[in-house]
Amino acid sequence: MPTIEENQQTWDKSYEWEQQGDEWSSAWGGAEAQWVGSILPRIHAFIPTGTILEIAPGFGRWTNYLRKSCDRLIVVDLSEKCIKACQQRFANDSHIEYHVNDGRSLAMIPDNSIDFVFSFDSLVHAEADVLETYLAQLATKLKPNGLGFIHHSNLGQYQPALSLIEQIPSEMRAEIVNKVLLEPTRWRAGSMTARLFVNYCDRVGLKCIGQELVNWENESLLIDSFSLFTPKNSIWSRNNHVLENLGFMQEAAANKKRSHVYSIENKQVGS
Repeated sequence: MPTIEENQQTWDKSYEWEQQGDEWSSAWGGAEAQWVGSILPRIHAFIPTGTILEIAPGFGRWTNYLRKSCDRLIVVDLSEKCIKACQQRFANDSHIEYHVNDGRSLAMIPDNSIDFVFSFDSLVHAEADVLETYLAQLATKLKPNGLGFIHHSNLGQYQPALSLIEQIPSEMRAEIVNKVLLEPTRWRAGSMTARLFVNYCDRVGLKCIGQELVNWENESLLIDSFSLFTPKNSIWSRNNHVLENLGFMQEAAANKKRSHVYSIENKQVGS
């Protein structure tokens, strides 16, 4: 499963970034359609706000929208290539601060300074130890009533199947995994689960207050989680509500249909 080193190698060197990451929004009809139709409805109660921290922005697919919803935006990524791309793309935005980290550290962020933490479509590639480390630091970086929304892997929920995969001869493994067992895993972190996220929060004084488990181009496996969290004593603190949503990609398909009518990303030159 993906290590920090493999992630850095991929996003700094191997991946071409031909569409600035917008290619991953094609199932929604584009980044704008995905933001308006699927992401913003899930976080609209928490933005706009003062200071937002975005972890792993890539080439700024969501930074483009977050920057309009805060007084200050801090972006942190292990890829120097990604941070440079964001600096160039948002050169006119003086309220954005950029940092390259080691894939774990948030030492550059002052304590008690963040109103909202956001990460989407990136930390699904981070193993459990990385999420644990980030949450331990976010417990001190968030303001008393701060919140976080992190998209991470839930592939570890299917660990029995993953363990069986490890017993398959390597020359047969790819074909069986891709066609029979877990197609597609989308390079998700096999050690991470929604339950672990809750436990990590509890250990450091945070409270996970909502989780949506979703499929991702897969009809039967809830391989991803959107997890919402806050300090235990914040005004937002409550018991965790867990939603299992196997219709997530149907939502994407509906967004794509609407995007042909409403999205400015689909306008034609001269129309």
